[in-house]
Amino acid sequence: MHHPYIDKYAELDSPIHRIDPRVKIICAILIILGIIFTEPTSAVSFICYGIFLSILVILSRIPVSFILARSSVVIPFVIMIAIFIPFVKEGKVAGAYSFGTLKLTVTYNGLVILLNVLVKSYLSVLCMTVFTASLKFSVLLKAFERLKFPNLLIMIFSFMYRYIFVVIDELMHVKQAKDSRTVGGGRLSHTKTLANVLGVLFVRSYERAESVYIAMRSRGFNGTINTLYDFRLRVADIAFVVIVLGFVAIARFSSAI
Repeated sequence: MHHPYIDKYAELDSPIHRIDPRVKIICAILIILGIIFTEPTSAVSFICYGIFLSILVILSRIPVSFILARSSVVIPFVIMIAIFIPFVKEGKVAGAYSFGTLKLTVTYNGLVILLNVLVKSYLSVLCMTVFTASLKFSVLLKAFERLKFPNLLIMIFSFMYRYIFVVIDELMHVKQAKDSRTVGGGRLSHTKTLANVLGVLFVRSYERAESVYIAMRSRGFNGTINTLYDFRLRVADIAFVVIVLGFVAIARFSSAI
């Protein structure tokens, strides 16, 4: 079955692709920290971050549709989490609404915080999408390993990426079998069938994990990710770090304007 891999454009040749993976991780962290600590009312800073990330997207030569599709995934989850902030945050009332005995008030402070959360979340995910889409996932994990990130987390991410598609395939196969054997019936019967499908999927996933563990142990896997990528810092990598640091400083300074 076809799956939209996150590193499908990692083989492109662009200035962003040629940057050392360790530098990409460090720069992404710097930009995200700058976005997080930006004042909520500093619209100029957010515009600067948006322009800078747009330039990175253009330089990466990755299709804009792919970047937008990936980065927009976070919006529904952020809305579900932050949608109640305008109703519970104290401050100047922007509007009042009544639903029977239920009375809700929306404050300006709550709306500002909601917008701030949405903008910061989207810009942060956009930043991660630009950098990770220009890397093979195995190289990204190796870069994390070189930066001394916890090995356990790296292994979890590695297995999650490698076998999530296997689990999805198993789910699709079980769903096809369920659809071919299900005719009519009410919602209750379909709910019971779905519970059985989830149980079967869990058992198959557990068996697959055990067989993978045995296979890796038999082949002498020691927890180290091996890649053919040659990690080497160049002058362009150092220059890119300087550019990012300068941009973050400018964006922070513009928040005081």
